[in-house]
Amino acid sequence: MQDLGISILLDSRNMLRLLEGLWITVRIAFLSVAISMVLGIVLGMIMTLKNPIIKALTRIYLEAVRIMPQLVLLFLVYFGLTKAFNVHLSGELSAIIVFVFWGTAEMGDLVRGALISIPKHQYESGRALGLTSAQIYQHIIIPQTFRRLLPLAINLTTRMVKTTSLIVMIGVVEVLKVGQQIIEANRYTAPSAALWVYGAIFFLYFLVCFPISRLAGRLEKRWQG
Repeated sequence: MQDLGISILLDSRNMLRLLEGLWITVRIAFLSVAISMVLGIVLGMIMTLKNPIIKALTRIYLEAVRIMPQLVLLFLVYFGLTKAFNVHLSGELSAIIVFVFWGTAEMGDLVRGALISIPKHQYESGRALGLTSAQIYQHIIIPQTFRRLLPLAINLTTRMVKTTSLIVMIGVVEVLKVGQQIIEANRYTAPSAALWVYGAIFFLYFLVCFPISRLAGRLEKRWQG
């Protein structure tokens, strides 16, 4: 059993450490998503404005986020900002800053797309009924936008959870880092432990992401039907 390395996972202390690492991963991801959703909604509404300067600035922001790898952004914030401005940022805080920066851009574009996809006659019908602009948004635009946006926002959550695996590169002791520590500590007594430890990490990510993905699929089917 020891030769196969599975005994490493049967040690309750190692499993507890992996679960603690998973909690750090989930905490960073969901906190980043929550902040990104709030800021992204505001950004998405700004992106629908006709002002050419605002359009240009938001487009540059969006394209910069899409072109720049998240790992480079993590290095820029964690290593670059600390050196350039002599500030101390923990790995977790750096990760949250980067994921919010990324998630806000993605969420803003989703909100923009959902808003402009509402046909113009919906606004005109609301005005014809004597509704104010606030009432049109409250009773017509926002409910439709929410239905179109929620499955996409949930998928963004799944992507962010998976992308948190990059934060191991800036020293955050999340689930992947814990797995590496366990493997390193047992490299002589259980040289095959990597297969089982990384397999367990895969399973833990699956347990977190699969229900979220299924929820997004169900909502999309229900609201399209």
